[in-house]
Amino acid sequence: MIIKIDNKTVYASDAGQGVDLDKKTIVFLHGSGLSHIVWSLVEQYFSNKNFNVLSIDLPGHGNSEGPCLKSIELIADWLEKVFDQLNLGQIILIGHSQGCLEALEYSHRYKKRLEKIIFIGGSYKMPVHQDLISLAESGDSDAVKLMMKWGYEGSKKFIGGNPIERIIQSPRDIKEMLAVDLIACNNYQNGKVAAEDISCPSLFIFGQLDKMVNIEKGKKFSHMVKNSTQHIINCGHMIMIENAFEMRDKISEFLK
Repeated sequence: MIIKIDNKTVYASDAGQGVDLDKKTIVFLHGSGLSHIVWSLVEQYFSNKNFNVLSIDLPGHGNSEGPCLKSIELIADWLEKVFDQLNLGQIILIGHSQGCLEALEYSHRYKKRLEKIIFIGGSYKMPVHQDLISLAESGDSDAVKLMMKWGYEGSKKFIGGNPIERIIQSPRDIKEMLAVDLIACNNYQNGKVAAEDISCPSLFIFGQLDKMVNIEKGKKFSHMVKNSTQHIINCGHMIMIENAFEMRDKISEFLK
């Protein structure tokens, strides 16, 4: 699906079904430097369960026109423009990593539109090591390797290779997309206030082997949110790729 926001092209993968306003809508938000591709193992599954599914490419990512937005707050406001454009009512928001910060800030600003939220591999704040930011700003491919190492030591086990390397493919991608995202995560400060303000049912899914958002940090986040539940999967940070089947089963249970 392609729409226009602020005269820029926006792409959202919809499992080829478009949007039926009589159905509930699940919106997937990708992490730093990534795109709708990371949700490929879950889109069709939820579409087959009679949901609208929208895996949105943020500006400057995937098939959406740039430039990238430079703060979590700007992304939250941009998402509301997308939902308005599509005439959506209440939505179910699912974010991964940086997408959790976006879902968190969106919930603080536009809570009336939210039915439920699922946070995957996320926290209420995501400080980024200056070494990683510096590598990304210089377009160094080591930035991608560091992301995978800090996310999950066993990244070489991924079928088909490192999933981040297959999306972030050039020094330009690293400088103009990944670096901007990492700085946005590092600068976000409103997470604690937003987390304590969430009023809709929320599910937290964490990876037991995740080194980017460790379990204790994740639990601290989930305990800030009223009416929340959590589930831990034996995998790293890229939960929707490493163990998509268990993840989507737990989400499906939660949505019932």
